[in-house]
Amino acid sequence: MHFRNLKKSASDVSIHEPIESDKNGNALTLMDVVADDSNMVDDIDLKLKSEKLYQFVKTKLNARESQIIQMRYGLYGTRPLTQREIAKKLDISRSYVSRIEKKALEILKDAFDDPEQGK
Repeated sequence: MHFRNLKKSASDVSIHEPIESDKNGNALTLMDVVADDSNMVDDIDLKLKSEKLYQFVKTKLNARESQIIQMRYGLYGTRPLTQREIAKKLDISRSYVSRIEKKALEILKDAFDDPEQGK
C-alpha cells in the first residue's frame, strides 16, 4: 500500500518547481506560467464604482443628460458615439451636445466626490 501511494505521488509537480527556462536561461516555474496578474481588490473597486456610476446616471441626471452620457460613453452595452453622431441623432447642434455632456460630467463628478453618496 505504501508503494502504491508513492507511485501516485511520483507524477505530482509543485507549482514552484522549475519546468523550463526562459530565453535568458532563468528558471520558469508553473506558477510563473499560470500566474494571474489581475488584482482582485482593483477589480472589486472598479465593479463598485461602475455600479455607482450607473446609479448616478439614473438618479442625478435629467433625461437628456442621461441619454447623452449613455450614448457618448457606450453605457448599457451600446457603441460609444461621437458628439457629432449624437447631435445628428437628436437633431441638435454638436456644441449643445458638448455643453450637456460637460454639465452632466460635472454632476457625476460631484456625486462621486460627495462623502454622503458613499453611504
